Amino acid sequence: MRQAIFFATAFAVALLPLSISAQNKTLDMYVIDVEGGNATLFVSPNHESLLIDAGNAGNQAARDGARIAEAIKAAGLTQIDHLITTHWHGDHYGAIAEVAAQFPIREFIDHGPNVQPGEGPDNFIKNVYMPLAEKSKHTVAKPDGRIAMNRVDIRVVASAGQMITKALPGAGKPNPYCASFKPAESNLEDPQSVAIHVTFGNFRTAHLGDLSKNEEFKLMCPKNLLGTVDVFLGLHHGVGTSNSPVMIWALHPRVAVMNNGTRKGGDPETMKTIHSSPGLEDLWQLHFSTLSGQEYTVPGMFIANTFDAPQAMPIDPITAPAPGPGGTPPPPHQGKAYWIKVSAQQDGTFTVTNTRNGFMKTYTR
Repeated sequence: MRQAIFFATAFAVALLPLSISAQNKTLDMYVIDVEGGNATLFVSPNHESLLIDAGNAGNQAARDGARIAEAIKAAGLTQIDHLITTHWHGDHYGAIAEVAAQFPIREFIDHGPNVQPGEGPDNFIKNVYMPLAEKSKHTVAKPDGRIAMNRVDIRVVASAGQMITKALPGAGKPNPYCASFKPAESNLEDPQSVAIHVTFGNFRTAHLGDLSKNEEFKLMCPKNLLGTVDVFLGLHHGVGTSNSPVMIWALHPRVAVMNNGTRKGGDPETMKTIHSSPGLEDLWQLHFSTLSGQEYTVPGMFIANTFDAPQAMPIDPITAPAPGPGGTPPPPHQGKAYWIKVSAQQDGTFTVTNTRNGFMKTYTR
């Protein structure tokens, strides 16, 4: 009997390192290139997953769905546990059907009805999104709600234009930048964005969707309800309707990762705010931005994607052309796309990797 117990115990001990090694020790974040849209994948040490948004709609949906699927497979996933659609703009929900056709999605999370009526999003919600969500679990996000992920605390801090009213643990100090805040105009849907704050041990990050400057003020003034973060994700593509000093400077990120496009985001106002943020060590970008030019951009080793055709990066930032079908198309990038990966340890140390060139940098706590 003792011999049987000994062998059983020895067998269990022998398997223990295998079971431990089968789990990651890091919280991994994949910021996926969807050409100025958004698709950000979180993977916990236990391989639970959260996908925030799914790229562009229309004729770009198949391309972006394939890019998202490539990152999901690289992460070793066979399903998506939670999908947040931050708001009903086509560059955020576009490839949901393409992703759902390849991977089961267990929970669909959004802010509720579309408040910026349009044929595209309204038809998508009615004919595509809700039929998918009704087959799984559908959750309308509320401020201070939680998204279940083992060992990772994911808290909703804004949804449907409503913000948390109590400070997160360790936050709540007066924000010294509030006095200089200037209100800004916005469309109707951006302020509705589902915004989250993520804690993994001593590591903290935030992804705020496309919250506008006015909503940033509500979260950060007169008291900073979010505290500080190690990595600030997304930055609303780096556009000027968000990214006020009230938000970026008070968050005090060591690293920012911007989901911009070749001619979307990276405008001079935003770039100056980011580069002057106290304590910022590096800005990583998904694309070279012709709106920032060489004047405001970062070194190429921090940028994941270039243009398809070789061309010189302009020194001076260009003026964004007028919107509409008659405008000048952005520099092309339809080929191989690369993501930026952030891997965080519980002690607060994290590594950022540019998969285009293999450049990585570790930020120790």
